[in-house]
Amino acid sequence: MSNLITRQAAQLSLRVHALDNVRVALTDLPAGTVIEADGHNLTLPAAVRHKHKFALSPLAVGDLVIMYGVTVGRVTQPIVAGEAITTENLEHSTANARPQGRYDSWQQPDVCIFQGLTFDGYHRSDGRVGTANHWLVVPLVFCENRNIEVLRQCVTDALGDDPYRDYKHLARQLLHGEVEELQVMPPGERLFPNVDGVRFLTHHLGCGGTDGDAETLCRLLAGYICHPNVAGATVLSLGCQKAQIAMLQSAIAERDPQGLKPVEYFEQQRSESEASLIREALVAIFAGLKLANQVTRQPAPLSELILGVECGGSDGFSGLSANPLVGAVVDRLVALGGSGILSEFPELCGVEHELLARCRDEQTGQRFQQLMDAYQRHAAAVGAHFSMNPSPGNVSDGLITDAMKSAGAAKKGGDSPVVDVLDYTEPATRKGLNLLCTPGNDVESTTGLVGSGANLVLFTTGLGTPTGNPVAPVVKISSNSELADRMRDIIDFDAGPIIRGEAEIGELADELLRLCIEVASGRHVPNAVRLSQLDFIPWKRGVSL
Repeated sequence: MSNLITRQAAQLSLRVHALDNVRVALTDLPAGTVIEADGHNLTLPAAVRHKHKFALSPLAVGDLVIMYGVTVGRVTQPIVAGEAITTENLEHSTANARPQGRYDSWQQPDVCIFQGLTFDGYHRSDGRVGTANHWLVVPLVFCENRNIEVLRQCVTDALGDDPYRDYKHLARQLLHGEVEELQVMPPGERLFPNVDGVRFLTHHLGCGGTDGDAETLCRLLAGYICHPNVAGATVLSLGCQKAQIAMLQSAIAERDPQGLKPVEYFEQQRSESEASLIREALVAIFAGLKLANQVTRQPAPLSELILGVECGGSDGFSGLSANPLVGAVVDRLVALGGSGILSEFPELCGVEHELLARCRDEQTGQRFQQLMDAYQRHAAAVGAHFSMNPSPGNVSDGLITDAMKSAGAAKKGGDSPVVDVLDYTEPATRKGLNLLCTPGNDVESTTGLVGSGANLVLFTTGLGTPTGNPVAPVVKISSNSELADRMRDIIDFDAGPIIRGEAEIGELADELLRLCIEVASGRHVPNAVRLSQLDFIPWKRGVSL
């Protein structure tokens, strides 16, 4: 597709696939604009905003709209040639998605320029390699959130690395009427130079839900505690909640059977007082920091990278630039022996047949279909459907149906074979591309990606979002240059040149992979980390799309 975009750079619109019966407006097109399409001229009867689609020929009620070569909707009102596709004339549909045979091979990208390259990571006792080095402080139940916040304030104040110190300084100055703008304070000396920080998780689960909710929470927390970016953890429990310490210990033992990860547990209902609980937890945290500081970055092969890929605040250009760009990076990493994880099952709706064809064997394909079907049943049980996934921002920027959004979102997975299909909280253990069952909610999905082992996240956006993660660095890729210019403090990489025809996807994929190596080595700090955007939201299955 990159060559197609390059050839038509001077044109005003793009037909993504030869089977498509719509084109994408690459810029605002006023009424009367003449588009050259397939050897004939098409005059637009009304204005079409950039990122939106318009029909190449008249479409009748019931006709299917095709984009990316797949069905993305069904016509609900007659559409004349050149008319914009809207929510008024199109509804979600994945009809006519034909099953395909399994792909026997894939064309690997040329990765000779990356052969032999390494990143500087933290080597763990279990053989995995982290891209960061954190100590984790975790509550087993929401009742401990306040104590977690007390610990956070105490530790950040003691270490002098409060991420909000500049804003606090500004607030004190404003209180006395001294200044009206932010003044950046110089960073203090790092007392533990080999530690990237202490991360404090909070959540609203652990009790009051089902036993299954508690077990799922413990498996997710175990994924974070045993993550290669985590040196060890301090766990706070109330005592009477459903998510018991023994349940978490069992989940950790499944991932760490040799007990290599240091974890300390504290139960408030067995403590003499709150002060005693806080004191003992603080002692454990600072002992853990001393332990974590003994590990230093050392060279590691690129095959130890696990890229979690995510999209949020998507627009009509996401599936044309940022998403296929990330997919090209995943393909490069897989060719180098590394791994990728593609999630957001509601945003794979309509392209299941393509992913099934890429599954390495029949059993892998069956598991993907089973998890997709189960997710839809869970959603239906609470009156939801995948078609409800697109947000108002998605729709206003050209993603009219979930199928249209999904066809572009799936591009983040590249073209390599699917080696495994994981249910929520299951760890990625096979090298190559994995599919992970998560909702389309940005933070819930990113939380799940990292819980399954992603040690670096590539996050595409067309509208802009500050989403980050507590333990894995998140790199933001914009689908368009206007966003990259407007939200420079959020965006790390601009895929906009692809839309303008100034660069091909392969060229930018090499550049983005080099950035990934710099981030994984700690030599480049992505904006989500710099802004302390540490989002963590567990998924209650079936409730979220």
